[in-house]
Amino acid sequence: MRLYLSSFRMGDHPERLLELLPRPGRAALVISNACDGYTPDDRAQGVERELVALQALGLEPRELDLRACFGRPAAVAAALADAALVWTRGGNTFLLRHALAESGADAALVTLLEHDALAYGGYSAGVCVLGPSLRGLELADEPGEVQRLYGVPARWDGLGLIPFAVVPHCGSPDHPETEACERLAEHYRSQGVEHRKLRDGQAIVVNGEHTEIV
Repeated sequence: MRLYLSSFRMGDHPERLLELLPRPGRAALVISNACDGYTPDDRAQGVERELVALQALGLEPRELDLRACFGRPAAVAAALADAALVWTRGGNTFLLRHALAESGADAALVTLLEHDALAYGGYSAGVCVLGPSLRGLELADEPGEVQRLYGVPARWDGLGLIPFAVVPHCGSPDHPETEACERLAEHYRSQGVEHRKLRDGQAIVVNGEHTEIV
C-alpha cells in the first residue's frame, strides 16, 4: 500500500509523494467532494488550487467529481483504473465519506490500494476518512452537512485502510481548525482510540510495511 497522508496541502515533503507512484504514468485524479458544501465558486477555486499544485510536481491531474458517478460504480472504477495517483483534498470528512460510498469509489480504492495498483495522497478530510471510524470527528466537522445536502444521515464508518485515526492541524496556530483538532486528539486519548497527531507540514508516509512521519 502506498499512502501520503498530509496534515495540510502538500506538506513539506512532496517529493515523498512522487516516490510512491507505482508506475511511470503521471495521471492524477483530484477528489474534492469534501468541499461539496462550499459555494460553486469557492469549490471551483479549491479544485484549481489542487490541480496547479500537482502540475507543479510534473503530474497530469484532472478532477474526478464523484457526484457524477453516484450509483455508477463501473464508471468510477474505470476512471480510477488509469490513475497513478488519487489526491483527495480537505473539507468535510462526512461529505467525502458519503460521496465515496454513493459512487462506489470506497470499495474500488480499497481494492486498488491493496493490490498496489496506485498511490493515494491527500490531506485533512482526505486523510481522516481512511481510518476505521469517523466517530469523534463531529468535534471538528459537521455530520449534519450530509443531511442538508443529500437528505440522508451521515455515515460513521471509515475506509479502514489504516488501523488508526489521524488528527491533522495539531500545533498549527495559523490554521483555523487547530483548536478543534486538539480537542479531537484529547477525545481520542481519553477514549483510548489509537491515533496519530500531525502538525501542518507533516505527513505520514506508508510504503508497503514501512510507515513513518516526515
